[in-house]
Amino acid sequence: MRWQRKSSLVLALSLFIALLVWSQMGMYIAHLIFGVNVKVNFFKFCISLFRENTLYYFIVITFLNSLVAYAILITLIKITQQFVLSRRFKTRLMSLRNINLTARVIQQFKPMNQNIIVIDHNQAMAFTVGFRRPLVVLSSELIEMLDHSELEAVIEHESFHQSHHDSLKIFMLQLISQSLWFIPITKWTYHNYKLMSELLADEYAIKKTGSELGLGSALLKLIKKGFSDNPTPVLVYFTDGVVNYRLQQLVDPGHDIPVRLGKTSIVISIYVLLLFMGMIVMAIT
Repeated sequence: MRWQRKSSLVLALSLFIALLVWSQMGMYIAHLIFGVNVKVNFFKFCISLFRENTLYYFIVITFLNSLVAYAILITLIKITQQFVLSRRFKTRLMSLRNINLTARVIQQFKPMNQNIIVIDHNQAMAFTVGFRRPLVVLSSELIEMLDHSELEAVIEHESFHQSHHDSLKIFMLQLISQSLWFIPITKWTYHNYKLMSELLADEYAIKKTGSELGLGSALLKLIKKGFSDNPTPVLVYFTDGVVNYRLQQLVDPGHDIPVRLGKTSIVISIYVLLLFMGMIVMAIT
């Protein structure tokens, strides 16, 4: 799968940046609250460049404290919200579960595992939800709308997301991009990993079904359904241009899809990271 390496690099880059910055924030907080003497710390070094009780010292320490406080606050809020909403959402899904349709789908398609349910709903939906044990969710309307080959392709697509825990990875990248907003490359990694995960899932579905016809037909039906009715969860990735790349891959699998970063974002991100690591090196030496 040609997108596997790129997606792994994008994920690793974002996690590296997050680990670097969050570890420095943690050491800085330990210094502020517990008085821990941390020699190698970006935030502490920035403050040490200014004389105490001066206007510049006050501005810098206020800015850095606000930056750290925001990152911690947004991280805690997002994790708490996700935990609460996930539990409520799962309870809601279980209340809509159609036991007979679920058993029929499992028997007919024999998915990768049996963490799959069909819910009674009048909108065409297919998605993967959950972190620890991801669950593939299909709606009764989707099953009624698609034929056997199309439904098989959709199930294989979602099974890929399920087995690779894409829900967790995408949430982590979103969390990083929001808490580290001052490093634009984190937002780029978040959006592009979503795109790559969809393309990888499509490639997997095509490989498992042996043809791109089922997946292509299913996508076209879902697009048509989405524009004729109110937007549904299955169209989440359709609104930000991802569907165009997915269709392009189906029509011309060998065509390269650009996932470039804007020049401004590159300059800002590199400058921030070099400044960050440079000050750490200066603090060490």
